[in-house]
Amino acid sequence: MNEPLLSVRNIVQEFESRGPGGVKEGVVHAVSDISFDLMPGETLGIVGETGSGKSTLARAVIQVDRPKSGSVVFRGEDLTGLSRKELKKVWSNFQMVYQDPFSSLNPRWRIEDVVAEPLDSHRSLSRPERRAKVRELLDLVGLDPDTYLRRRPMELSGGQAQRVAIARAIALDPAVIICDEAISSLDVLIQAQVINLFEKLRVELGLSYLFIAHDLATVKQVSDRVAVLYLGQLAEIAPSDRMYEAPRHPYTRALLDSVPGLDPETGVAKRPITLPGDVPSPLDPPSGCRFRTRCPFAQDVCAAVEPKLEPCSGGGYVACHFPLDDDGLPTNGHPEGTRAALPA
Repeated sequence: MNEPLLSVRNIVQEFESRGPGGVKEGVVHAVSDISFDLMPGETLGIVGETGSGKSTLARAVIQVDRPKSGSVVFRGEDLTGLSRKELKKVWSNFQMVYQDPFSSLNPRWRIEDVVAEPLDSHRSLSRPERRAKVRELLDLVGLDPDTYLRRRPMELSGGQAQRVAIARAIALDPAVIICDEAISSLDVLIQAQVINLFEKLRVELGLSYLFIAHDLATVKQVSDRVAVLYLGQLAEIAPSDRMYEAPRHPYTRALLDSVPGLDPETGVAKRPITLPGDVPSPLDPPSGCRFRTRCPFAQDVCAAVEPKLEPCSGGGYVACHFPLDDDGLPTNGHPEGTRAALPA
């Protein structure tokens, strides 16, 4: 069996929150005890509402922001123990692609120089070698080098700019690309094209992805497995096919029910779950299960005991005292059980 490329264990990230005048308001519990593995060549989707901790988790994983506790092991080496100088040697293995490509592209530079930026910092290439490499990278992302080398970012469409950002991201032959809402600002047609490009590069270059998005529909086509975050905690992680067919966590089910166009006959939307209220503040998360204040199936134990990730039927793991069955009804325990009595 293949060893994980990346092993994340018990990551915790917290920040002090300060109000007017710098007065401390409390501690933001941004990421709480999250663990997962990323296998070679795998795409792991990371999904959750705004404020769920997705981007914070990504920054902690690659040690841009040091986590409060936990470990991150990449190719057998624990990154959490490395100095900043040592980390710089590792960071070329991790590259980010952001939601707004224009914000990360220097508007004064020509595309040739934008794509070559990491090469200039990490490789010693002659001018002909540099240009040849940039041409190769542009060709890989579907942009004609003769057309785009001399252009500037302001002359590009959103989709073209994102392709340039991807070309720059793969310049140093990384192992992992973190896509942070990388397609959410693009129209549907361009989204599909960029997803196809990510898949093409995964096959041709052997890449692994952490694919961050705020809705399950976005990651459906691209992810092998999906991790669902709620208020800084992992609610469910499972193979993509199983999660879309039979989500085990009520929050996952609610996210799927909110996706337009899903067929209610598939079983996902037989009893649609509508979430009341807003996500609680990470300054003061609920006791027990953090989702209980919005969950239609919550019972007394949900307030008293924090659920742990446990194996669930059909594959994957879920953090829920009453995981859903194939019909979308809560059960008593893991991985199988009789249905729990529904709350009045």
